[in-house]
Order: sequence, then structure tokens, then C-alpha cells
Amino acid sequence: MTRSTSILDEIVAAKKRELEAVRQQFPQESLLDAIPDETPPAFDTALRSDGLNIIAEVKYRSPSRGPFPCQLEPVEVARQYRDSGAVALSVLTEKTYFAGEPAYLKDIRREFSDLPLLRKDFLFEPYQVIESRAWGASAILAIVACVERSQLASLLSSAEEFQLGVLVEVHDPWELEIAIGEGASIIGVNNRNLNDFRIDLATSFDIARRLEGEDGYLLISESGLSERAQLLELRQAGFSGFLIGSHFMNNQKPGEVLRELLGGETGGN
Repeated sequence: MTRSTSILDEIVAAKKRELEAVRQQFPQESLLDAIPDETPPAFDTALRSDGLNIIAEVKYRSPSRGPFPCQLEPVEVARQYRDSGAVALSVLTEKTYFAGEPAYLKDIRREFSDLPLLRKDFLFEPYQVIESRAWGASAILAIVACVERSQLASLLSSAEEFQLGVLVEVHDPWELEIAIGEGASIIGVNNRNLNDFRIDLATSFDIARRLEGEDGYLLISESGLSERAQLLELRQAGFSGFLIGSHFMNNQKPGEVLRELLGGETGGN
């Protein structure tokens, strides 16, 4: 599949350059030594409730929208999310385009040992899987649009070795086929086109229809979600969880927005 040069290409290229520098500063052996003895909280377990399972995202800017109004400290954002009913958190660690930091993930893990945490970044290789485990992640993101098929296979294999879940993100049926072919079990459907940033919730419903009747998959809808009615309709279509960031971070009190969206439900109940 071919596509024109886009902001996605730019982000991926920048991340690969950054990775080379980071690898020199932090050799893989040092990361292995930093891996905690404790197994992180299971990401998939948090998504198996019958409720509206929200993965609330800690992010401070995006390429399409710039900085978000909420600039509270990451631990405070995480506390509001946890207290308001999020079953897991997604934490941006990409620095240049999303104003993320590895320290955000580390700090939140130190404060909340029992909260499943997804490392949200652009990952390509096992070194980054080891990074994620050392930093306290429960799961990593693997974006099919950003990796070769062999790289996806390697990420999945390494994540299993290091006891991490993998949210494999797709945008269309072609990417879904790749994800399933490589053994992905947690499928994230991004309603945002990563090339032009347009949002279309039909993307989620289309992928759900293609997996209708299939067992063994957890479906997560991502991007463009801001209304309870959307979540209820998507849950009816087969989605187990919803990754939401912008809607919450657009407010100075993201926890209150989450509580309103859940309509009184907490903890996935």
C-alpha cells in the first residue's frame, strides 16, 4: 500500500532518529537491569468488564490541535482519571509532537502500582519493548501503519516475553488482516486518519462487523469519542473499551468530564 508523505511519515522518521541517540545513552543491558521484579497489572483484564471501560489518556498536545488546556501534572491527571472510573490509562511518551515524556509513565507507575498503563508512542523494535517494561508499562501500542509486518511480529513476540500486552492499532480492513495474521488479540481501531487527521466513527463499526462472531479479540475504539451515546452504540457493536484523551484534556478538570461521560458508572461497572 502506498501513501504520500505526511505528518505520520515525519513523526516516524523523527522517532527513529531519536531512538538511535537514546540507544547510545541507555544500552539495552541497563534497561534489562531496570526491569521491576513485579509483573505489571494486566491490561486486558481491565477491559473485560461489561461496563464502559475507559482507557483515559494523559497527553498535553497533538500535532493536529496543539497544546490542550489541561496542563496539570501527570500524576494529578492520573489520580483524577482513576478516581472518576477509568479502568486503565494511556500515557504519551513521545516528546517532539505530543509533549510526552518517559518520566510521566514512570511517575504514574510509582504512584499507582495497581493501575494498568499503556505506553502510547511509536514503537518499532524489541529495544522499545524493554524500555516500556522498565518504565512500568502494562502494555504497548503497535501501529500497523508505522511498522513492517516483520516488525509487528517482533513487537508481539517481545511483548509476550516481557509480560506486556499489545494494543495493535488499525485503520482499515487491510491493516486488520495484518494484525490478525500476526496474532494480535487486542485490536485498537483508530477513527482518525493518520494522514489527514479526519475522524470517521464508521471506521470502528466497519472493523467490528468484520470480526462479528469471532472469538478471542478485544476491540478498543480510539479517537473522536465524546458522547455517552457513541460509547453505548459501540459497545453494542462489540467494543470492549474506549481510548479517550482529547475530550478530557480539553478541560481543566478531566476527571469531571470522565465522570459525566460514564454517567455515574465507575471502574467499568
